[in-house]
Amino acid sequence: MNIFQKVWYRTYQKTIYAVSPFLNWRQPQLLKFERGIADLPRFIKDKGHKSVLLVTDPMLMKLSMPQPIIDACAKIQLNCAVFSEVCPNPTIDVVEQALQLYKEQNCDCIIALGGGSSMDCAKAVGARVARPKKTIPQMKGILKVGKKLPTLVAIPTTAGTGSETTLAAVITNSQTHEKYAINDHALIPEYALLDAALTTGLPQHITSTTGMDALTHAVESYIGKGNTKQTKADAEKAVKLIFENLVTAYNDGKNLQARENMLTGAFYAGAAFTRAYVGYVHAMAHTMGGFYHTPHGLANSVILPHILDWFGSSIYKKLAKLADIVGIEGENAEVKAKKFIQAVKDMNKAMNIPEKIEGVVDEKDLPTMVDRAYAEAHPLYPVPKFMSKKDLENMFRQVCPPKSETASKEGQE
Repeated sequence: MNIFQKVWYRTYQKTIYAVSPFLNWRQPQLLKFERGIADLPRFIKDKGHKSVLLVTDPMLMKLSMPQPIIDACAKIQLNCAVFSEVCPNPTIDVVEQALQLYKEQNCDCIIALGGGSSMDCAKAVGARVARPKKTIPQMKGILKVGKKLPTLVAIPTTAGTGSETTLAAVITNSQTHEKYAINDHALIPEYALLDAALTTGLPQHITSTTGMDALTHAVESYIGKGNTKQTKADAEKAVKLIFENLVTAYNDGKNLQARENMLTGAFYAGAAFTRAYVGYVHAMAHTMGGFYHTPHGLANSVILPHILDWFGSSIYKKLAKLADIVGIEGENAEVKAKKFIQAVKDMNKAMNIPEKIEGVVDEKDLPTMVDRAYAEAHPLYPVPKFMSKKDLENMFRQVCPPKSETASKEGQE
């Protein structure tokens, strides 16, 4: 990367940072009800809504998790159209199917119940309602929506994505395998309902990878150059909560206090990165998801410590501060930073998250993957130190060795 590119990227980022205080940064109103999600329909009806679109996924339907909402809607005669076909890394096609149901049922409110995929789909549906003449690809990037969405209530069932707080909806184009974000303040949900009871039945691997996803949000936003006093405070709260509760929630899924703390941590992490942005970990993880449907939390979990190692001394001071917050000691910033990175690796190991993602990437896809990760990161993400395309290629090879390299190593053994 030449000096002119670096200057252009930093100038772009500084311009965004300068304009940022004048934008509509808001947080969702947090809802708490005595009976949890079962009380939500009455709240919605009292707000004057007549028909809701409930966006969720097949697994949650199988577990009957949305049923309290559906039953409560029926009791108070609030129409509830259920779209339960959300897939991991939701595609444009899925969004369009949900939009069609929204229109057919004359909906005026959207409830997103699930992980990041359900919320991404619901936000994208809302964006299409607000901007009916724009396609999803036409809205990718920054501030391409610009109109108020229908009332959106976000109910996370995982403590990780922070989507209930963010202005982003990440959608996959199944034709091109491209995965990208729509970023607009209009996409921030109006309401968020945090209910720890919804997360107690999660499989361990979902608890671990979504929790590390939240940690990635907090750390990437914190080490970047786009922070405000508020985003730093939110990221610090998130890191402390996640370090203190994630492994407990993983080992004891019924621990309601740990689950509640993880939801709160994910919320703060989401609030931090929605304004301060993320970095190369997410650029790579989005690319992996677009090409191979790699679960986003898993990709972030694996990639995070590798990227932190690569940044080296450029992030020692900030990681040392995070180390202080979580009780990691050391004689200087470098030692504390390296211990913090090792603690991230130890958390992954304690939760059976692999060091690499092997046997997935095709060598032929690597050049396009590098191009797309590079294009996502630049010029938007205010990373602490820039990677060239060659750096990104080397990182992909390190984190997810292409099949040919994996086969070669196995043959040598």
